[in-house]
Amino acid sequence: MNEVQVKGKKAQDASYQMTALTEEEKNQALRLIAEQIVDDSASIIVENQKDIESGREKGLSEAVLDRIFLDESRIKGMAEGIRQVTELNDPIGEILETIEKENGLFIEKRRVPIGVVGMIYEARPNVTIDAAALTLKTGNTVILRGSSSAKFSNTALVKSIHQALGKSSIPVDAVQLVEDTSRETAKELFRLNEFLDVLIPRGGKNLIDTVVRESTVPVIETGAGNCHIYIDESANPKMAEEIVLNAKLQRPSVCNAIESLLIHRVWFEKHGVVLLEQLKDNNVEIFADEIVDEAFPGAKAATEEDWYTEYLGLTVSVKLVDDVKKAIKHINKYGTRHSEAIITENDSHATMFQQGVDAAAVYHNASTRFTDGFEFGYGAEIGISTQKLHARGPMGLPALTSSKFFIKGNGQVRN
Repeated sequence: MNEVQVKGKKAQDASYQMTALTEEEKNQALRLIAEQIVDDSASIIVENQKDIESGREKGLSEAVLDRIFLDESRIKGMAEGIRQVTELNDPIGEILETIEKENGLFIEKRRVPIGVVGMIYEARPNVTIDAAALTLKTGNTVILRGSSSAKFSNTALVKSIHQALGKSSIPVDAVQLVEDTSRETAKELFRLNEFLDVLIPRGGKNLIDTVVRESTVPVIETGAGNCHIYIDESANPKMAEEIVLNAKLQRPSVCNAIESLLIHRVWFEKHGVVLLEQLKDNNVEIFADEIVDEAFPGAKAATEEDWYTEYLGLTVSVKLVDDVKKAIKHINKYGTRHSEAIITENDSHATMFQQGVDAAAVYHNASTRFTDGFEFGYGAEIGISTQKLHARGPMGLPALTSSKFFIKGNGQVRN
């Protein structure tokens, strides 16, 4: 057996032990992990710096390096996310449905763990902690496979997790890290049906498309974030400026930052240049349609590819539209079904937009940056699902459960 198969078997064996754990035993293990990563923050940061230095040597962009980077503040934030998970209700055992049959059979449908969850992800060591916290809380085990760009960070974090689990009721094997980051190992994970119940990719479009296309293990698709804001004709100029700047600048490298800006023609004539100047003053590169390009000298001509692009940095595409219907049509063609927003004082336009746009999260007069498990009250998140089956949007604890029927009888047989 190779590394992936060995760790798959260990995770599966551990998953059978997880079903007997109480909520308090799981919470205590999570509290120990939160304490351990803070205690180990100095050594974790040392290992993280190895990834940062290696990334710079390889020419990784600042946006990617930002996603890899860890400091004391970010580690404390990760620990706080874990503690918030302990405060959430454990969904395991929740009764979803009760049926009493005429023949005396009593049937309950209850939430149960999925089993073994596989995570394949890029350049985000925080996913190591989020995935471990959420899977353990829901009685699952997890096989982690990060990218080579965060190899040292992920190894250090899992070392801390194992140290904490060694003091808890949860088996240490409940969290497995695949240390070989080669493509061959990733493909092995795609086909690990014998031990793996579900595979969740988190990363760029290429990774997600590859997993969806090649995996024989069931996949929960977490999509890339080509997110839009549409500024309607009636939008409050000050509100529009504040929301757009926040959605683009607050953390440009994440999937819920906006990549495209759609503006009603009438609004643009009155306020558009001022808004674009604000973006340019904040070092945002602007690719725009022909009309915007002519009206704003700081812009560059956009190509068809720009409307599809998730920049993950200080770049935005800008297009003028005639009305809310045109905005919806553009987003449904080029968007990635992640997070979209409309800024308007017209409630009927807001309703039309929110109902018509095909996305996991659709905002009215608010920044797309709120699409996040922490902000939605889930503590941490396993990812943001852009598919429509099983789970959609930020995936908290219930998204990591399945169901089972528990049937009690008193000697019934079927005629």
